[in-house]
Amino acid sequence: MRSYIAAFALALIAGLLLTPFVRWVALQRGAVGRSGIRHVHAGKVPRVGGVALALGWCAPLILFLPLHGFGTNTIDQASHEVIGVIGGGLALCMVGLADDIRGLRTLHKLFAQVAVAGFAYACGFRIEAVSLPFIGTLSMGAFAVPITMLWIVGITNAVNLIDGLDGLAAGVSFFAALTGFVVAVINDSPLVALVLAPLMGVLLAFLVFNFNPARIFMGDSGSYFLGYVLATTSLTGALQQKASTAVSLLVPMIALGLPIFDTLFSMVRRYLERRPIFAPDRGHVHHRLLEVGLTHRRAVMLLYGVSVTFAACAITLSLGRSWQTGAALLAASVVLVVLVRFTGYFSDVLRAGRRGPNAYDAMTERLRAELPEFLSAFEQARSELEVLAVLRSISESCGCEAFDVRSDTVVHRVVAGNSEPPTSARTSYPLGVASRARARVELVWESVEQYPSPQVGILLQILADAAARALGRCSSSLAPESARSPEPEPRRGVMIPNSGRV
Repeated sequence: MRSYIAAFALALIAGLLLTPFVRWVALQRGAVGRSGIRHVHAGKVPRVGGVALALGWCAPLILFLPLHGFGTNTIDQASHEVIGVIGGGLALCMVGLADDIRGLRTLHKLFAQVAVAGFAYACGFRIEAVSLPFIGTLSMGAFAVPITMLWIVGITNAVNLIDGLDGLAAGVSFFAALTGFVVAVINDSPLVALVLAPLMGVLLAFLVFNFNPARIFMGDSGSYFLGYVLATTSLTGALQQKASTAVSLLVPMIALGLPIFDTLFSMVRRYLERRPIFAPDRGHVHHRLLEVGLTHRRAVMLLYGVSVTFAACAITLSLGRSWQTGAALLAASVVLVVLVRFTGYFSDVLRAGRRGPNAYDAMTERLRAELPEFLSAFEQARSELEVLAVLRSISESCGCEAFDVRSDTVVHRVVAGNSEPPTSARTSYPLGVASRARARVELVWESVEQYPSPQVGILLQILADAAARALGRCSSSLAPESARSPEPEPRRGVMIPNSGRV
């Protein structure tokens, strides 16, 4: 037990020291997060906190190697698993870091995750049987490899998708790690406990800086790292017990019930909306809580409560008795149903499946609701700067990475950002009738998956026309040419000789 306490304390101290240092370096290098379609923060916040998480977690494990009695025997006896956890976790952290700084295509990230999952399988993390409650054990056979890789990649992306509010992913991961630690101690799995103890410590330290209002984000580097470690440690427990991996698989499924549920429902919703499965949006459960009126902190605290309930159910489930298993599954199901009803999540999924003019995506719904306010603001604008301010509000509503007003001679950067992301979606709309427009508005999104729907395009063109009229009233150089045709010159009088006829 002293090894676990020491690992927790060392990781906590390392996290408190490393996180502000990483934040300072990120600010110096410009590795900051910007407002986007999935994010609700304002301003620039460093987004590479996953580096501090990974290094703070590794510190105790590396320091324990030369110290006799501090987990050395456990690490020596499971050297392949330790290499698999540390090596794979750091590898995915680097993949996420590259995505945070430079941007990677979705397929490239998925390929990297699959490759690391294959490395984990080679190190001994395998699902060779699935135990279904009240049914029995189902052998995977030849499907052990794809099922194992699906589990690791799925949990990795589930943690990534839940990272939408300050402190949410870190808090959910902490409760999942706490669940795994308690179950490992109960079942005498020292390797799992030794890996999860420092993870809990560094997560608590990170939450000091990541809780609302966040001073640093974990980014993809942190969410990929956390998802991988949680996924592999759930398989390590069964490996250490020399039992079916599926015996412990249901426990992390309940402990990570919130991100797993949100990921599955998001995939179903996007499929019904006929959009890419991995396309980012604002339809996640935490976004739904904000839309029903909860503040940022209250939404996070509510989801913390859901995670604590799932953690208690998972620990109860690990005790293995039939009535406890049934009670835990029932309690988890009730919490899930209440959450779905409270957020109206299921009704949104059903609406997405209906074909018709009301099956709009989240961006269309948001822009349509704010259209009257934007039109009124354009009517009240009395200067070019006021018109540009309204355009800035529109860009924030659309979650753009960059938003420019361009003419042949000048470029107004309405929203500062990376105007050319590696995988960008770009669209532009003329200010006024195209044949007379002197300028256009240009919107840039982070990836092609965020390309606006046709409904959004129509609404944006309506707003661009309103901006053109406002610029015309302000006599701006960006206003379109006057639609009024030039008046004809007055005709000179012509002398008609009098013919004497009336």
